[in-house]
Amino acid sequence: MPEYVDTLIEPRWIVPVEPTGVVLENHAVVIDNGTIVAIEDAAPARQRYAAGEHVKLDTHIVLPGLINSHTHAAMTLFRGLADDLPLMEWLNQHIWPSEAHWANESFVQTGAQLAIAEMLSGGTTCFNDMYFFPDRVARTAQDCGIRAVVGLIMIDLPLIMIDLPTAWAQNSEEYIRKGIAVHDEARNLELVSTSFAPHAPYTVSDQSLRKIQTLADELGIPIHMHVHETEHEIEESIRLHKMRPIERLSQLGLLTPRLIGVHMTQLLDSEIEALAEAGVSVVHCPESNLKLASGLCPLKSLVDAGVNLALGTDGAASNNDLDMICEMRTAALLAKGTASDPTAVPANQALAMATIDGARALGLDHIIGSLVPGKAADLIAVDFAHPATQPVHDPVVQLVYSSGRDQVSDVWVNGKRLLKNNSHTELDLTALFDEVASLGARIYRYDHQRAAKRT
Repeated sequence: MPEYVDTLIEPRWIVPVEPTGVVLENHAVVIDNGTIVAIEDAAPARQRYAAGEHVKLDTHIVLPGLINSHTHAAMTLFRGLADDLPLMEWLNQHIWPSEAHWANESFVQTGAQLAIAEMLSGGTTCFNDMYFFPDRVARTAQDCGIRAVVGLIMIDLPLIMIDLPTAWAQNSEEYIRKGIAVHDEARNLELVSTSFAPHAPYTVSDQSLRKIQTLADELGIPIHMHVHETEHEIEESIRLHKMRPIERLSQLGLLTPRLIGVHMTQLLDSEIEALAEAGVSVVHCPESNLKLASGLCPLKSLVDAGVNLALGTDGAASNNDLDMICEMRTAALLAKGTASDPTAVPANQALAMATIDGARALGLDHIIGSLVPGKAADLIAVDFAHPATQPVHDPVVQLVYSSGRDQVSDVWVNGKRLLKNNSHTELDLTALFDEVASLGARIYRYDHQRAAKRT
């Protein structure tokens, strides 16, 4: 008698990511109760299992869902608001004032829904977020069926144009108290976990950073933080603290395997060695770094040192998309160009950064990041029946260098099919777009009225 299971997916190619470099043809992925049960030859699998849903994908590659390791999801609502400006003008004159005015619970929920719709459409099944009202982000992610790590945000030193209190919390004690409450609530959400998310070394005090490190150790969760993003950040740290930010974090005890350092565009060789020795993970956001001219992450040097590397898009205000397939390609090409080495970051490594290495950074590699029996059934299908991806000599190379997110046809998270033949199964995009259009018009008017007053 056949064994009854929920789903059997039979694509042309399967790339499990672990082991590295393996491409399986004419195999099937067997899923039951949200878990990968088996990956085996398709013909015997059809005999062994009776599936509630048998999905035949003759022209597709199936791979682990992509992991966006650094987002500000709700900032989709600022997409295109203020572009092609110097970084500090962009922040001081547009983004920070707009956040101070608009960032409330309703804004965050709507912006997160839009981000989730975009990410699922492009094959992202897990995102690591840093923004205000993480409780709303957590609940929205769970309701939409996507996996998320929500950041317990902390800002207790005033940003240049914003007073210290925010709509989420008034002081460091309230940030921590509310963060712990979100962490406790997330324990009841199957798809959501947490990290501490101190914004950056220049916006969080020594006292708060020490407290966060202690709590992270107690709760067993990562610390997600912008670090060494710009040259200006380094200069200010030297002026105020007489040391570079990484040295300061080291003295405070934060250089540990729990730390997820985002951007890292300004690194000395000695700092790269320190990151590797401490087991710190780095999240590379190549397109955001390029657009804001923040600097170039020395990816090849980090790879050579053995640092775990993940990929992120950053927020849609500075990218301006949440497209992880494009991010893989940009990361690989930029690494080759900056290192003057065409072998730097090959396609398989770029894919690992967007999957298993991202899961490793988030402490979720035992659950997601590769297609292995026993792991959660978070996987995507990309259709290669497209002029841009024919012929197929190497499916991974074709995925990283030739495909587009519009070719993502199907997405499963925890075994649930959230994208079916390019259509969302759980999200009402018509209602969402109507809400986004209305709110977006008000955001645009506010920003332009402020600009008119300045002139």
